Amino acid sequence: MSLTKEIDRGIVVNAKRISTILLIIATITVLAVLALRVRIAATADSVAVLKTTGMTCGSCSSKITKALESLKGVAGTEVDVEGGWVVVGYDTQSVKPEVLVEKVTGTGFSSNVHVVLTPEKFKQITGRTIGQKVVPSRGCCGGKNGGCGGNKPS
Repeated sequence: MSLTKEIDRGIVVNAKRISTILLIIATITVLAVLALRVRIAATADSVAVLKTTGMTCGSCSSKITKALESLKGVAGTEVDVEGGWVVVGYDTQSVKPEVLVEKVTGTGFSSNVHVVLTPEKFKQITGRTIGQKVVPSRGCCGGKNGGCGGNKPS
């Protein structure tokens, strides 16, 4: 085999190795970025029941749920618009009940901690685990009381 062919063959082999290495590095980088973006699910070791006023419809429920579930440590939420209750399963190492109240208040509703329970006590009282059955909400505020969060202090 001539020296030229040997050199060409060596270049092709090295190019394949380099492209394979670059592909592996790119794959690892993409996986690392995705892993950092994935939210690790919280485990509820406590359940806060918040008495909340100013809710008028399913949109209010969605607004509160979205706000609470954006907090690190919140495992699940349930909102009973008609009864005025917000039930939140959370990790006590990551979030405190007062922070939950602040988050609900920040969305435009008046709220305070009614009771804090263990998940076991919640299950004993309700017969289910937090997040197992969400209370459905009907209707829409349609501008009543200024709409969702219309009671928000100025």
